[in-house]
Amino acid sequence: MRWNPWKRRGDGASGTMPDVLEAGEPRADAPDVPVQIEEPEAPTSRFSRLRHRIQATLAMDVTELFQRGTVDAEAWDRLEETLLGADVGAVATEQILAGMRARLKADSALDPVAALRAELLQILDPDADRSLALAGAMAPMVVVGVNGVGKTTTVGKLARVLVAEDRRVLLAAADTFRAAAADQLEAWGARVGVPVVRADREGGDPAAVAFEAMRRGVDEGADVVLIDTAGRLQNKQGLMDELGKVVRVASKVAPPREVLLVLDATTGQNGLIQARVFAEAVGLTGIVLTKLDGSARGGIVLAVQRELGVPVKYVGLGEGVDDLAPFDPEGFVDGLLGV
Repeated sequence: MRWNPWKRRGDGASGTMPDVLEAGEPRADAPDVPVQIEEPEAPTSRFSRLRHRIQATLAMDVTELFQRGTVDAEAWDRLEETLLGADVGAVATEQILAGMRARLKADSALDPVAALRAELLQILDPDADRSLALAGAMAPMVVVGVNGVGKTTTVGKLARVLVAEDRRVLLAAADTFRAAAADQLEAWGARVGVPVVRADREGGDPAAVAFEAMRRGVDEGADVVLIDTAGRLQNKQGLMDELGKVVRVASKVAPPREVLLVLDATTGQNGLIQARVFAEAVGLTGIVLTKLDGSARGGIVLAVQRELGVPVKYVGLGEGVDDLAPFDPEGFVDGLLGV
């Protein structure tokens, strides 16, 4: 079936339109402004281009600590402080130090920096599958996270990643409590020719938007339906109940292949608390870490992955439209260490 993102459809049974706007259906207040379709950058080249933006959080301290060739008690204490200051977290820090001691004891000629690098990589698990589950029929993806982490922007950037991989993408603006979220998503979609399904009024039912987008994705042969969700309600339980409803209703068409949590790297350990809450409420499959280029505490990557056992799949390393990159564990660790 030819991909036709601008087809309009009623609900079929009653002949009436649902309380959502079909992808491509103009709103009454929408200006008729032509948009130049852009060609997004290929994802494979992004991390290597952006790696220099990872702050060498550990480089200066590690070089100074180990330049004497021995690791004494003072060096261990200072390394511990450095790791904690980089938001690696207490448990992960203890694991790293214990692993380094074991490696150096087993091989007295081993470079301490090499031992540290090996322990950091072991926590990140370079062999973990960080690809998005897109094989087969239409792949629904739900993106969650609190307000202020750059969630809607991340959804827009993910759409660009998928378009660059020649995927047919449909966006669902299921954050209906913030009108600007749907407008923002439409702006992102327009730049790469990706249609958006949104509520026809502020405060509409998010689950209805997700369901309609899923139906539309099936009808039009979309490869991916990318669902943006709300990041706030009156209380935590309300937010989690609503996310659960969005996932359940969307699953009536097809269960989500991915549930991605967007975290702001600059929030440090608060991000870890957020991750725990979302992991308990919905089955997370991956993490997208934003604003990593603006954080001197990149160790949160290690803390989150160790705590949840969920891989970091993408990282935001700038404000550019194509500054969202697939996560490269070795490149990340080398960036932290400045090597």
